[in-house]
Amino acid sequence: MTDEMLDLARENQCKAGVENAEFLKGEIENIPLPDNSVDVVISNCVINLSVDKQRVFQEIFRVLKPGGRLAVADIVQTRVVSEKIRKRIDLWAGCIAGALSIDDYRDKLAETGFVDVEVQVVREYSSDDVSCLIPQDAAEDVGENGVAELAGSFASAFIRATKPSACCRLLGGC
Repeated sequence: MTDEMLDLARENQCKAGVENAEFLKGEIENIPLPDNSVDVVISNCVINLSVDKQRVFQEIFRVLKPGGRLAVADIVQTRVVSEKIRKRIDLWAGCIAGALSIDDYRDKLAETGFVDVEVQVVREYSSDDVSCLIPQDAAEDVGENGVAELAGSFASAFIRATKPSACCRLLGGC
């Protein structure tokens, strides 16, 4: 988050009359909040930009109170894409090269300790959608069929999960 983004968020917060939200400058891999301090973590298409997603999930888990919830929108991979695509920095900036597969998202959240993990695909990306995200010079890295080959490889998804409550942990599950 840049200072300009924070200023705009605070301006919009004032306009909307929202008093129960706070905006902090920080990194998603190192959230500047104490352990067990928030009820809900929300994110809109940011986790895919991190190179260390497991660290992101650990940080979210750390700051959530027992029973706290994760509710994010992110881009997910619906099928495997080439390593050439995954290594292009411009495609990381375009939010697709760093996308996790649906199974990886579920597995990483569960490994972190989250329960009730849900990944709900809301819209698969067509070749037109993907062509807007991929620069022209990336065509050689996409494959012989070009951008059309990536149609259906990415999707927008809602991801939800819960940090178990203290009772759940004592009982060995929820």
